[in-house]
Amino acid sequence: MNDMEKGPLAGLDAVDWAGLEHAYGDADDVPGQLSALCGPDAEERKKALHELYGNIFHQGSRYEASAAAVPFLARMAADPSVPDRDEVLELLAALAIGYDESHLPGGVDIAGWRREIAEFRARDPERIRAEYDEWVEQAPDEGERRVREMRRAMFDYDLQLRYAEAELGAYDAVRREVPGLRALLDDGDAAVRAATAYLLAWFPEERDASLPPLLRLLDGETNPAVTATAVVAAGLLGDGTLVDRLRALLTAEEPVVRWSAATALARLGSVGADGAVDARVLAELAAAEAEPPEAGAPGVLFHEGDLRGFAAVGLTLLADRYPGEALDAVTDGLAAASGPATFAITSAAVRLAFGAERPAGPAAYADLDERQQRLIRVLASRDEGTWRWANFLEILRAWGLPHERAAMRAYAGLPTE
Repeated sequence: MNDMEKGPLAGLDAVDWAGLEHAYGDADDVPGQLSALCGPDAEERKKALHELYGNIFHQGSRYEASAAAVPFLARMAADPSVPDRDEVLELLAALAIGYDESHLPGGVDIAGWRREIAEFRARDPERIRAEYDEWVEQAPDEGERRVREMRRAMFDYDLQLRYAEAELGAYDAVRREVPGLRALLDDGDAAVRAATAYLLAWFPEERDASLPPLLRLLDGETNPAVTATAVVAAGLLGDGTLVDRLRALLTAEEPVVRWSAATALARLGSVGADGAVDARVLAELAAAEAEPPEAGAPGVLFHEGDLRGFAAVGLTLLADRYPGEALDAVTDGLAAASGPATFAITSAAVRLAFGAERPAGPAAYADLDERQQRLIRVLASRDEGTWRWANFLEILRAWGLPHERAAMRAYAGLPTE
């Protein structure tokens, strides 16, 4: 019997991989990479995982071959003889949803996702191109116009639909494996339990079956990072009926568990009659901005383990009740961050300071309130390395703020160095 017909790889050679596409063309290299993931050589496994993240999950994109790889990966994750099963589960989550920050803090809006693709499939491509032309004409400045012109030039209806359907296809392929993977919440490996809880968080259509074991995990789990992951997952899947259960965790001994409870409660819209729950949620998320908790092994996978950034996203959910305090906390977090760690915090901060919609143009610095002025000073004080990141500049540009460091410092009345 061929090795590929045994265990997790059964049926691997029955798939027409050369007829499937990934980021670099034909997917005929995928079987070897999947086989290497099951092998005894740690370096070969590491190399294969890196290659799979590059071809069936290329910078967040998924392809025809992505869905085809899912059943094999799921069987690997469920087989105790396979090494590094937690990493396989993380790859499955990535294939399902892309980068998780695009689904936070609310979770996967799968109904909206399905509806959006169906509506796009039904649209006239020429009408979409006409809308792109109108969008370009409405650009508020020349820089934004160039960005919009580039996006219009890159629009390809057939290709965009193909990619969109491939991404949803990968999501549904992973969803079909969720019932079998759910049992891994009881695995003896803490990293596998954590990765399973993380994976379950992204499938609201499976919530009725996933929430009970996630909540049972909280009763007996001794690893704080696993507990925290399960709490956030439950918060992403659940509703207000979980508030009382999660409220008690705001006084947990471990800071990472308190952080997770606050994160979940912020998403669930936790409000007590006296506002006490909101105040405690605010305090925990603000504390995470000042000094994010240490998760410990196996870590918390959400937001790539960036608990300060995730806390900033959560604080935006409290803006209606605590607008000033939320902005203060996020600005504190921004003052302590640099480089890519500033992206989520900057986005949250400018939203809290200036609203969800881009203003017509930056107000005079003197006309900003004290909290807005402090945010501008903190942005202007980020190091030159941070200002080299296009992601950071794009966030500022989207809110009509100066997107050159010298210009921002001049706007804030600081020396341009």
